[in-house]
Amino acid sequence: MRSRGLVEVAHTEASEWRFVVATIALVLAITSLPYLYAYSTTPADKQFTGIMLDAPDYGQYFSWMRELSAAPLASNKLTPEPNRAIFFNLLWWGLGHLSRWTGLGFAAMLQVLRVTAGSLFLLSAYVLCSWFLPERRMRRTAFLIITFTSGFGWVLVILKYVVLRGDLPLPLDLYIAEGNTFLDILAYPHFVGAALYIVVFYLLLRGETKGQLRYAVGGGLLALFLGWQHAYDLLSVYAVLAAYAALRTLRDRVLPKFLIRSGLLIGIISCWPALYSVALTTADPVWKAVLAQFVNAGVFTPNLLQLPILLGPAFILALFTALRQNPFRLQDVSDNDLFVRGWFFVTFGLIYLPVDYQIHLINGWQVPIAILATQGLFAYCVPVVQNFFNQHRGPLERRRVERGLMLALVVCILPTNLYLLTWRFAELSRHDYPYFLNKDETAALAWLDANVKPNEVVLSSLTIGQYVPAYTGAHAFLAHWAQTLDFFGKSQMVTDFFSAATADPRRRQILSQYGVTYVFYGPAERSLGTYAVQAAPFLRPVYTSPQVVVYQVISP
Repeated sequence: MRSRGLVEVAHTEASEWRFVVATIALVLAITSLPYLYAYSTTPADKQFTGIMLDAPDYGQYFSWMRELSAAPLASNKLTPEPNRAIFFNLLWWGLGHLSRWTGLGFAAMLQVLRVTAGSLFLLSAYVLCSWFLPERRMRRTAFLIITFTSGFGWVLVILKYVVLRGDLPLPLDLYIAEGNTFLDILAYPHFVGAALYIVVFYLLLRGETKGQLRYAVGGGLLALFLGWQHAYDLLSVYAVLAAYAALRTLRDRVLPKFLIRSGLLIGIISCWPALYSVALTTADPVWKAVLAQFVNAGVFTPNLLQLPILLGPAFILALFTALRQNPFRLQDVSDNDLFVRGWFFVTFGLIYLPVDYQIHLINGWQVPIAILATQGLFAYCVPVVQNFFNQHRGPLERRRVERGLMLALVVCILPTNLYLLTWRFAELSRHDYPYFLNKDETAALAWLDANVKPNEVVLSSLTIGQYVPAYTGAHAFLAHWAQTLDFFGKSQMVTDFFSAATADPRRRQILSQYGVTYVFYGPAERSLGTYAVQAAPFLRPVYTSPQVVVYQVISP
């Protein structure tokens, strides 16, 4: 069965692209508002870091940008242990060099990534919608679902404030960003950048329709490019292609040879980042330990019963549609529908793989969810509502029913993202850690940047430590829940160091064991304990400001 997608993409009207561009511009404008608010309201004694969420991870990314702009490979500066420069990531390498060439800081590069990745993903999503959905209204519906969909996290917020009056129940079902395009463009643009793997599927299907392997070559090169940024997304690419080939074989009772050749070509071209990642995390003890600590994040795919809470009304409608279409009846199913079914159902297996990064494999799932939800809305929901009105309220034009249900679905998928956007303003209005630093702290980090050597270690609180590698180029003693080896052990060491109850020999042991060169002492460190750092005989002040003192460790 041939797909009609090529014809539909070719006949996408200019008015549709104006709609797409206007939607992208609206999303970028809305998601820029919290950043503009943060920069414009920053107090005179503070500095906004440019980060909206997840400061530890962005401290890691900024460190990679700095390191990779100076050398082709980076060492792990978020841990004090000496380690080799063997890490590479194409995304942060490119942004690091762009930062160096333009003179713009890492926070500015985040905005460049937001605009670029967000725009490219949404444009690609609409192209894919045009391939799978025959009518303009259906394409627009699916596109809006992809752009704005979120889960039932808003219900959890109501429960927190109205019923429980305490902690938020199931917080991960509200804050997980994978699969939430709007939240990704707001705060995690590297996720929508990674989700550009959906273009590989478009190229494969287009190449199959035209009978040309050059499209598979293009898809393989794109997968190779994206794999050097997020190797785990290659799992999604390979699994979806395998599922599609299997369904085609079951339906046609013959191997789809051209499809298999295309898939193998994509795999052969793109597999190298995956092999590199496996070698990195198995052969090198530092990166092996880093991978082992991914469990420290405590972020895993919610169980099946919680998936509707995370993914919301669109997921429920997509699941209903997929089951209503009878997934076991394949004889009369088009290639396009087979592909979407395979993509939807195989992802259930991917997101429950026994790996610590399983949650990342939800990334991109919003696309088949939106396509199936749209098919269900028009094929099943519209006739039911129209029949109801015809029987009880009088005849109602189908077009009006479609518009009403489209609007109702879009309204249903918005509330959680509206809450997440509003909450950013509430968080930023506090002008506090981790998104803001005191000017004295940034000045002290600048002093370290000018004076430390790349192999030296700075001990500080986690609050400051997560910024030390990016801002100074030195190793941080404590910086990240995965990148800092023995994270919990070092967290306790930092607490012990600043506690008045700890004996000096223990402090000397910590400093000596990990080769600490400098101790950063500011407001965040004072909050950890009452130890009189200024009286320590093994520390010498080398930088002083009203709120921050940097001490150099005196070797015995």
